[in-house]
Amino acid sequence: MSTSSIPSRRALIVIDIQNDYFPGGAFEQWHAEQVLNQTLLAMAQAQAAGDAIILVQHIADTRSGPAPFFNPQTQGVALHPQLLAAAVNAPIVVKQHADSFLDTTLTSHLQTLGCDQLLICGMMTQNCITHTALSPQAANYQVAVLSDACSSVSQMIHLIALRALADRIPLLTTQEAWPVA
Repeated sequence: MSTSSIPSRRALIVIDIQNDYFPGGAFEQWHAEQVLNQTLLAMAQAQAAGDAIILVQHIADTRSGPAPFFNPQTQGVALHPQLLAAAVNAPIVVKQHADSFLDTTLTSHLQTLGCDQLLICGMMTQNCITHTALSPQAANYQVAVLSDACSSVSQMIHLIALRALADRIPLLTTQEAWPVA
């Protein structure tokens, strides 16, 4: 009796590439423009490979007053316009926690798309990238982080977070994720 296997489907999860993290924003990140460019490259390669793309946007919970950044209806909370232009049909998951799975629609999008592998990139390596990659819900997927498409408040924090994450989650470069034939 033979068993048929369902082919794997990968999703690129792009987390919090929002205006507040860029020059002039409320909380500028180290190498934000380079990470945007690397993420756009990853998105183009994902599209060429037939991989799904899901954008994640953090919108602050302001019930107790304004947050330091990502406040609703501000320019800073918006996803970067180049990101939106590169993935016009990508679903957008809205979150209020560091973990992109927590109280969001991420799992349902992944199930609908039939994904079992995740490539994660975006902003705040030590926070949202790490919390999403290590989320209890992420345990249902084969997860890797694109180390060259992530950023943090400084290079040092970024590198420390990647080193800690590497003990539990594979780190790949964009080129390793989509090798050129």
